[in-house]
Amino acid sequence: MKFRRNARAFRGQLDATPFLSVFFLLAIFLMLGTLVYTPGVHVQLPFADDLPGTDKPTVAVAIDAGGRLYYENQLVTESELRGQLVRAARRSPEPLTLVVQADVAATTEMQMRLYVLARGSGITNALLATLPRPLAASPWKTTP
Repeated sequence: MKFRRNARAFRGQLDATPFLSVFFLLAIFLMLGTLVYTPGVHVQLPFADDLPGTDKPTVAVAIDAGGRLYYENQLVTESELRGQLVRAARRSPEPLTLVVQADVAATTEMQMRLYVLARGSGITNALLATLPRPLAASPWKTTP
């Protein structure tokens, strides 16, 4: 059986209207996407270069500019955090490391209060979470 081929190459002019309508819809979605509320707390981490990390199990606690504590994306009081850190330390087969995600505006006193709270919960190691410094703004880097 032989099939007839009726397909011919399109030789007319392309209509720009469908392309423009898709473009404008995409532009509208992108503009409206910036207005969507993003849940969570805004914490501006400090910048630093070449700081060590850890390969041990970690537990993260965030401190915002107002000194409020966040554990597992939930606002907690110091007493609640102490209980949750004790439970996390007991569940872990290895010693835990506390990763402190402190806002730039958080004072050293707030961070020290958290370190003491973690030490009382059985967590002896702590690291401060930072962002990598932008390449152009690295004044301490020396080239050999």
